[in-house]
Amino acid sequence: MARGTLTIVERRSRVEAAREALAGLGEVLGQASGAELGELMGVVDDVAAQACAARVAVTVEAARRGECTGAGVHGWVREHAPSLRQGGAGPVAALVREVTAADTGLARVEPDPGSPVGLVWAAVTTGTVAAGTATAVLREVDRLAPLLRPEAVPTVTAALVDLATEWGPTVMRRLRPRLLADHGRHGVLDDLHHRLEGAARLSMPHVESADLTEYQLWMTPEQATALEAAIGPLSAPAPNPETGERDLRPAGQRRVEALTEVCRRSSTRDADQAGADGAAGSPAAVHVTITLTDLEHRTGAAEVLGSAATATLLPPEALRRIACDAALVPHVLGTHGEHLDQGRVARLFTRAQRRRLWLRDRGCTYPGCTAPAAWTRAHHLTHWADGGPSDITNAALLCQHHHTTVHRRRLAAHTTPTPDPHGRHVHWDLTDGSYDRHLAHQRKRAPGDPPPRPPTPLHHAHIGAPDHHDDLELWWAELTDDDWTLPAA
Repeated sequence: MARGTLTIVERRSRVEAAREALAGLGEVLGQASGAELGELMGVVDDVAAQACAARVAVTVEAARRGECTGAGVHGWVREHAPSLRQGGAGPVAALVREVTAADTGLARVEPDPGSPVGLVWAAVTTGTVAAGTATAVLREVDRLAPLLRPEAVPTVTAALVDLATEWGPTVMRRLRPRLLADHGRHGVLDDLHHRLEGAARLSMPHVESADLTEYQLWMTPEQATALEAAIGPLSAPAPNPETGERDLRPAGQRRVEALTEVCRRSSTRDADQAGADGAAGSPAAVHVTITLTDLEHRTGAAEVLGSAATATLLPPEALRRIACDAALVPHVLGTHGEHLDQGRVARLFTRAQRRRLWLRDRGCTYPGCTAPAAWTRAHHLTHWADGGPSDITNAALLCQHHHTTVHRRRLAAHTTPTPDPHGRHVHWDLTDGSYDRHLAHQRKRAPGDPPPRPPTPLHHAHIGAPDHHDDLELWWAELTDDDWTLPAA
């Protein structure tokens, strides 16, 4: 008997036989070869797909006969299909309501084959698409239809069905910009991005002392593109080929450090353009309160003032790093909280000093690092908190990653007036704690004793025509923003 002429009784008999065959299948799987298992999996999958399609078709028939209507469809499905109580009854009921929406009384109106419902229903009845995927496609089409050219709606629906069939419904949203670009009304993609701008925001920080500060960030595609372009290269793993150190930072840590680095570079650049050398003009000025005892003994913590990060506690080593990067104004308190003194500003190295460091160091001075000078900041070899001056002889360029490493491992370095055979003026002691030993040695010296390392002499050049190459470099380093005119040849 041909397949199309089977009666309902004969079909039910075959379905019941298939149910019995599947129920005992696991007992005989050991008899199958590997190839047979693959073939059997395909057959079982086809049966399951057809069973899902038949389940929806049965529910549509019940709804059209009045066995269940409206909100009652969901309950009818749960009652007669117990397996869907675990999930899946809702999509079946929703799809049935879409298919039967055009019915009037006893008159059955099949969906238009070219409409979104008709295209989706055709895929469901053949077992190609499950009910949950079908309803997801219809929801996505409902969102997109007002933004599409009318003639493009069937094309977009068919594309979404194919996409969902191959990859599942979760990937459809990723295709939305491309569909709007190819099939949307004129200017609709621009309007969408414009509306997104109003929803983009960066939350105020949620500050917890001695814990991470939490932000929430929502960005438009354009903003996210700019952010990723800025932090992408900086967040790549950076193993050290010279020392053999691996970059063990997790991806999230590398990304947040890259974002911090971008912000710091921007602050430094703005300060340069504004000609700011101190806290009053620096966009990176940080005010903190700290007790006299903690300041003297490098203990306790400082509390941030005057920004959205107010009440954040900064440990001593963080203060030392900030003193290299930004204008730091310590407000010193007594044992009872009285204001004793507003300390001196921990100035950034001046523009002229940074330019001379660029010329001297050429890039990050940490052994093995190849970060260029533009990616670095000036580090106090003897920390500002320990009385170190902002002088060239007390400075070395470090990238953000190695700047943190140097402070965390407390590493010392010294400079020499002339470069070594590798062209280096800065020489690091990579033994953990070498900075503390160096500082203790410095403090043991009598006032008249010579320093442990010869300082690099500071030369000052007048702005004007240089006589030779060295003076040209010094002339360039000493330039101010108003002096950017080339000297006479």
